[in-house]
Amino acid sequence: MFENLPLLRRGATGLGLSLDESRYDLFETYYRELIDWNARFNLTAVTDYDGVQVTHFLDSLSLAVAGIGFDNHRVIDVGSGAGFPGLPLKIAFPGIELTLLEAIGKKAVFLSHMAGILGLDGVSVVNLRAEEAARQPEHRESYDIAVSRAVASLDTLCELTLPFCRVGGWFIAMKKGSIEDEVESARKGIALLGGCLRDVRAIEIDGLSDDRRLIVIEKISPTPESYPRRNGLPSKRPLR
Repeated sequence: MFENLPLLRRGATGLGLSLDESRYDLFETYYRELIDWNARFNLTAVTDYDGVQVTHFLDSLSLAVAGIGFDNHRVIDVGSGAGFPGLPLKIAFPGIELTLLEAIGKKAVFLSHMAGILGLDGVSVVNLRAEEAARQPEHRESYDIAVSRAVASLDTLCELTLPFCRVGGWFIAMKKGSIEDEVESARKGIALLGGCLRDVRAIEIDGLSDDRRLIVIEKISPTPESYPRRNGLPSKRPLR
């Protein structure tokens, strides 16, 4: 009998996750919709069946080994793009109350479509820049966990994400390659924004050989009201 998503199944087991068939059916639907929409909206460069299982689904689920429980927590995915890592986390941990923050309109439309077609309750899509959303009372310091797989330096990511975390909450940045200098450069900003670096955890996933890391930061004090700065400044003038 054909078993769909074999790489995802094997990898999820390696990450210590036990997913029932209904979860894998959702991942299969996610894959098919992603490929269909990608033909029109260019959501991802990775489109082959094996590649999506590993590069998108498993990579997203690797957050499960950060040492922080996700289920029944309020989570925001900053710069969600095509839904990674937020939607795979929601599929694996249905109790998450998930916000997908995405500034690009066509991607936000796709995210809303995916949440609907997958029948996921407790998912909201916010089509704003992080600098704008983090100043809204319903989002500022309101989340237990912020996650991001966005392509930005860690010092920039911290300014865009830590304002969303409540005191006692967590920010987990997904990184790859040699990141020692990047982490060191971000230390000043992390402290200024109310964070404390707790762990840099190596992730091993079959099929990914680019030294994946999870940067785990605890929010230990409120973020000063002046952060994040106005649109574009966190990337143009990082807090170093």
